[in-house]
Amino acid sequence: MKVKILFLGAGALLGGLLLFNFVQNPSLATSEWREYLGGPDRAHFSPLKQINVDNVKDIKLAWEYHTGDTTGQIQCNPIVVDGVLYATTASVQAFALDAATGKQLWRFADSRDPQWYNTSRGVTYWADGDDRRIMYTAGPWLYALNAQTGKMITSFGDSGRVSLRLGLPEIAQNKFICSNTPGTIYKDLIVMPVRLSEGPDAAPGHVRAFNVRTGKLAWTFRTIPHPGEAGYETWGKENWKNTDVGAANNWAGMAIDRERGILYVPTGSAGYDFYGGNRPGQNLYANCLLALDAATGKRKWHFQFVHHDVWDRDLPSPPTLVQVNRDGPDGRPRRIDAVAQITKSGFVFVFDRVTGKSLFPIQERVVPTNGLPGEVPWATQPVPLKPAPFSRQTIGDNDINPYAKDKDELKARLAKMRHKDQFELPSQDGTLIFPGFDGGGEWGGPAYDAETGLLFINSNEMAWEMKMLPTSKTEELAGLTQGQKIYKINCAGCHGDERKGNPASGYPSLVDVGARRDYAYVSTIVKNGKGMMPGFSYLKDEERNALLAFLFNREKQEVSGGKVATTFPLPFKMKGYDKFQSEEGYPAISPPWGQLSALNLNTGEYEWKIVLGEFKELTARGIPPTGCENYGGPVVTAGGVLFIAATKDGMFRAFDKRTGKLLFQTELPAAGFATPSVYEAGGKQYVVIACGGTKLGTKPGDSYVAFALP
Repeated sequence: MKVKILFLGAGALLGGLLLFNFVQNPSLATSEWREYLGGPDRAHFSPLKQINVDNVKDIKLAWEYHTGDTTGQIQCNPIVVDGVLYATTASVQAFALDAATGKQLWRFADSRDPQWYNTSRGVTYWADGDDRRIMYTAGPWLYALNAQTGKMITSFGDSGRVSLRLGLPEIAQNKFICSNTPGTIYKDLIVMPVRLSEGPDAAPGHVRAFNVRTGKLAWTFRTIPHPGEAGYETWGKENWKNTDVGAANNWAGMAIDRERGILYVPTGSAGYDFYGGNRPGQNLYANCLLALDAATGKRKWHFQFVHHDVWDRDLPSPPTLVQVNRDGPDGRPRRIDAVAQITKSGFVFVFDRVTGKSLFPIQERVVPTNGLPGEVPWATQPVPLKPAPFSRQTIGDNDINPYAKDKDELKARLAKMRHKDQFELPSQDGTLIFPGFDGGGEWGGPAYDAETGLLFINSNEMAWEMKMLPTSKTEELAGLTQGQKIYKINCAGCHGDERKGNPASGYPSLVDVGARRDYAYVSTIVKNGKGMMPGFSYLKDEERNALLAFLFNREKQEVSGGKVATTFPLPFKMKGYDKFQSEEGYPAISPPWGQLSALNLNTGEYEWKIVLGEFKELTARGIPPTGCENYGGPVVTAGGVLFIAATKDGMFRAFDKRTGKLLFQTELPAAGFATPSVYEAGGKQYVVIACGGTKLGTKPGDSYVAFALP
């Protein structure tokens, strides 16, 4: 399909405007991949052209590096600086490779805490002359490593590391915190994303900047405002104290306009995710895009995408700095520097970077308000009138998977749930969450190409079932052992009352876990978390020991103390994370189940949409490709090629960015749930992708693979 150009005036303007469109900001795009997602704009763009639409079919495996670590999923987007590739393993060890050969140069794990299991999406590079540093996180620590040797820089923080709890209130010092996403550099500052608990035990999601040289805290922006701060009135009067409300954190990463000194920070929901009766109000600055002064942390503007969120509608990825063409007051075309933000809900919002003014109309739509007892839902939610959503918004009674063996049962299940509106509220009867908890838009984020004005977005089409239960009463816990009580309160929501888990949703069975894992390993996971599981660091030693004794079937069976009070402080709790699936494990809704879309930001119209991924066994039955779940984003190049892995089917694909035509595909050693990097080393262009499965039933993997022309 031909790319459309909007707002062209007289013919004399055409050549200038096209040339203007064709030049990506040279200060952001380099022949290497020096920052997370390609640059401070998070555009996933490379100016390299050696691999192009004509020859991409000929690329071959150039090298493969095995980390020897299959403890979890690798989501890392490697960076490449001066011919060296920097990345992380599944257990969050940092390493450096020769970018042309894949030969290991160094590898780092802190002897004080050698093993962590929180997922890492990469590292950050900072330099001042000969002082070159890799900033990276493991567990609750931010490290400064010598980029050449991988050794800790002992003048930074406490002998090379600083706690990510620095600057948080005393009540948060024992709460779970880690960082999955690389920090953002502004001069001598690094601003850190943090991942926190999703429950009422969450730490507050303050945005904090640290000095890269010393590790000292430079500034803090409080996303749950204190008395006297703007936004305080949008919460309950005591919520700022962080007793049973927290989060509103940035975990997905940030973008920065360094020329203007503006940092763009997307935030997530407040904790507890699914019940907000204890946090009445709009809840600023949860679910917001914040524009902050990068030097001071002062707010310039904000936009809230979900008011009083009870659906876990975190903003899932960094925003993307883009340019949009519009007619000026004189009718002549002009460029607007803009920032685009995708959402889990399948929307794209586009704002003027400086003023925060939306470039497309937004409507505050009236939504359901029939919430749980004690809940005071917000009566409206913002919905962009353009662009159209990139994923479906609702599922009708006839939108059941036509290939499912249990179609009638699925229709009956859907009929019992609230499902007519994507803003249907959590309920005891059950509510369909669609787009699902994973989106819609996902953490990989979109790619942007200034030549065409296209924003490329991959998306999921998986529905989830949410059911709210009254909090366990004291009599329900009576008769249980102490370990059983702790398990029911803290673990059953994901792993089930019978410990069987839900592997298709990413929650493993804990039945006979002692036969598969040793005691020390499970103890570490319970305390520090793994992958997307938060750590339960707030449990006392005796409570954690009781839980482990229960999991390892070592607990004495006498009950402990009869009736006990629940430690969950809210009246309702979600039953568990359950995908709406057929008995065969396929999505219960009709395809497509994964898509890739190309949105023209100048027009607000989609140039093309294609199905992304397949279930090969369904294709073999003659069923057209259905798409599948996908995690990780695309990259786009000046050579006209869009690369993406991401899919559950374990394939790596290349498409023509203008048309969506498939140009190349190959099967990876394991599913590439990560975003590729594109770079040049030794005069040759490479594209590298991390291959580490252990999600959605895919096989494990431990490698980074790089492709190039022969």
